[in-house]
Amino acid sequence: MASKASGETVDLPGFFADLVRCETRLYNALNDRLRERHGIVTSQFEFLRYLRDHPESRVADLAAEFAVGIGATSKGVDRLERQGWVARRPNPSDRRSSLLELTDDGLQLADAAEGTFTARLAELIAAALMASPVTAAAQALSELRSALERDQIGTPTG
Repeated sequence: MASKASGETVDLPGFFADLVRCETRLYNALNDRLRERHGIVTSQFEFLRYLRDHPESRVADLAAEFAVGIGATSKGVDRLERQGWVARRPNPSDRRSSLLELTDDGLQLADAAEGTFTARLAELIAAALMASPVTAAAQALSELRSALERDQIGTPTG
C-alpha cells in the first residue's frame, strides 16, 4: 500500500520495514559495543541514563518512557539492583511504589557508557548518512513519536 505525501508516493510497508530493521541493527550494534566495553546491553544503558536524568523515578515512569510493560520493567530494574547500580527506596507519597536512584557505581557506569554509546551511534550513522538527511529523519521520527505518545498508541497494557 502506498501513501501520497507532498505529491510523492511513499511505500509505507517498505518504510516500516526499513525503520524496524534499522532500529534492530543499530540496537544490536550498540549492544555489542556496550557489552564489550562496559558489560551491559543497550536496554540497561537506557534505564541507567533515564534514572540519572530523572531522579526519583518509579518503575512506572520507566515503563511509560520506554513503552514496555510494568512487569518487564520491574525485572530489568531488579537486574540493575542486583548489580549494585540502582537502589530502591520507599516512596513517601505512595507506599505501593518505590523511588529509584542510581548508586555511585551506577552513575559512573551511566556516564562512561554514554560516551561509548554516543561515539558508536555517531560512527554507525555517519557512515551511511549525510547530516541533512539525518536531521530530517530525526525531526520526522520525533514528530511521529510525539503523535503516537499523545494518542497513547502502542502503549503496553501490563
